[in-house]
Amino acid sequence: MSFEIVDFHMHPFICAEDNLCQHKDVLHMTYDTTHLDMKSAGISKFCGSVIKKNASDFSVLHSCNRDALKLREMYNNDYIPGFQISPNFIEESIDEIDYAHQCGVKLIGELVPYMHNWQDYSCKEFSLLLEHIEKYDMVVSIHTLDLTQMELMAKNHPHINFVFAHPGEKDRVFQHIDVMKRLDNVFLDISGTGILRYGVIKKLVCEVGAERILFGTDYPIGNLHSYINGVLWEKISDREKEMIFSGNAKKLLRI
Repeated sequence: MSFEIVDFHMHPFICAEDNLCQHKDVLHMTYDTTHLDMKSAGISKFCGSVIKKNASDFSVLHSCNRDALKLREMYNNDYIPGFQISPNFIEESIDEIDYAHQCGVKLIGELVPYMHNWQDYSCKEFSLLLEHIEKYDMVVSIHTLDLTQMELMAKNHPHINFVFAHPGEKDRVFQHIDVMKRLDNVFLDISGTGILRYGVIKKLVCEVGAERILFGTDYPIGNLHSYINGVLWEKISDREKEMIFSGNAKKLLRI
């Protein structure tokens, strides 16, 4: 396979308890084996956030971000870290955004509100954080929840590029398409639910263009090879596959 692959959506870990794999009891995973998995699958770079559950105070999110920076060093810069923030902690999150910029971090998220005790992407508190993010031209990756809220968020912040995660089943795919047709600052990564539906990537490419779709696996939750083959077997051109596999992520993140 000749395509360069950048996985825009994965969740690395240092501590075993932060491993999100649903069957880790039989896989015996470490941060070393995850790097080997990426390399064996032909993935050259991988992006995403460390996630620790139940952030009742900001120290949990702070720990996620410091682990992400450590992992960037441990993975020899193959890993592109994403930072965690929360509208529940505005001042602390603004400080983290500033620190992310100082450290050369260009990605916020993937943010998963239900794991960190918040839920409304269109709330005024999150909007304040997005205004600060805009100063640094960062990309924001967010878990798909209420698309009405998400569209309002993206519409109110037209100078930020948002990557919505997970196509979902057919009805949700159509909702994504409708939003992306209305807003050109919205992208979609193919991780999570949806990739098993043959033709979903072709449908997205036909409706919104290959330049709006990013490769992602949600590893270690998702199987890397399922997503790679999901792109390879779609009836799209090699040029479109190249954009999805790596070109779009490299352009967004300026790498």
